[in-house]
Amino acid sequence: MTGGDIKAHLPELAYLRIRVFREYPYLYEGGTAYEEKYLQIYANAPGGVMVLVRDGERVVGASSGLPLSAETPNVIEPFVQGGYDPGQIFYYGESVLLPEYRGRGLGQRFFMEREAHVHSLGQFSIACFCAVERSADHPRRPANYRPLDELWSQQGFVRHPQLRTVFSWRDLDEAAESPKPMVFWLKHLI
Repeated sequence: MTGGDIKAHLPELAYLRIRVFREYPYLYEGGTAYEEKYLQIYANAPGGVMVLVRDGERVVGASSGLPLSAETPNVIEPFVQGGYDPGQIFYYGESVLLPEYRGRGLGQRFFMEREAHVHSLGQFSIACFCAVERSADHPRRPANYRPLDELWSQQGFVRHPQLRTVFSWRDLDEAAESPKPMVFWLKHLI
């Protein structure tokens, strides 16, 4: 869905982001007002997309994307410095899925649906996203934690450690926001 359709689901999408990103590795302490404002970017960006998973009428998962040129400077700048043309890149924002719906192939479906959208726009040669990097010995890392690197690689994405940025948010155990290192993954579409 795009534009106004996204706006109609902002409260549900905000709830999903807050709930899912509380988990490791994000450990995000979010708020509804901020989330709804943030999600407006996808609703307002020409070419923006939001893929939903529903269980009946209930939204249980979502995956977003928009042209990189519509993103914030901290997302665009690593590509400019790396010699890429931001006008050729489509940015996958995030995928959030409630735990009870995981392991059903929906993560792959999110990638497929967003890539189909990117191809329908006919102007992008690269898709990308970024992921937080936490230390292997992070105190809140669950013993059974399994990174999504394998899924991302299976979808054709390659980690580019030279392309980095920083996002700031408040972790669950923090009193204030702190910077978090993020690394980009890219897939050439042509």
